[in-house]
Amino acid sequence: MDLQEFASANAPTDGGDGFQKENNRLLDVPLDGTVMVKAGSMVAYTGEVTFTGRSSAEGGITGFVKEAVSGEGTPIMEAEGSGHLYVAENGKKVQVLDLDDGESISVNGTDVLAFESSVDYEINTVSSLSGMAAGGLTNVYLTGPGEIALTTHGDPLVMTPPVFTDPDATVAWSSNLSPSFEMNKAFEIGQTSGESIQMEFTGDDGFVVVQPNEEGSVTQSRN
Repeated sequence: MDLQEFASANAPTDGGDGFQKENNRLLDVPLDGTVMVKAGSMVAYTGEVTFTGRSSAEGGITGFVKEAVSGEGTPIMEAEGSGHLYVAENGKKVQVLDLDDGESISVNGTDVLAFESSVDYEINTVSSLSGMAAGGLTNVYLTGPGEIALTTHGDPLVMTPPVFTDPDATVAWSSNLSPSFEMNKAFEIGQTSGESIQMEFTGDDGFVVVQPNEEGSVTQSRN
């Protein structure tokens, strides 16, 4: 195609209010006020937008995504203004969810891309795992109303309990679930498999989101 065709084919799509996916890996946030986005995720914007880093969340819990082992935090950014904000993360696919008032989801901190300012958030380290792996697992509890955007390596798989998952491939779960963790010694005989720690989800309802990729934040910190 010529330059004009290329420009037309890849121009931003005019959309309505709310989060819009320009493609599977790029999120367009129509901005008229404030929105919270992952630090470093901005790729472009139009209009007038200012960015303010936040080093801590409500409740005095420092950091948004805790680095494995080091415990250093990567802050979120508050984007404020009017225009269009385009965010992405390392070519990962974008998933947009709309939370009703009081509806909650627990998301792996590394997989949160953006959420509306109306969404409440609380950061927690899953303590039962932190003693089994040096990095622990930092999750963000997001409570509506409002839209949130997650990122996944590839297309996600949503499963219902009972199910066992790899912590490094686990993206999110419904807030009514409380996972437990197991050491599977069968994998440890004569080799280091990286599969020794497993998350167990039980219950009669709820869902668990996994991705076809192991990001290595938890189990690989043991190897």
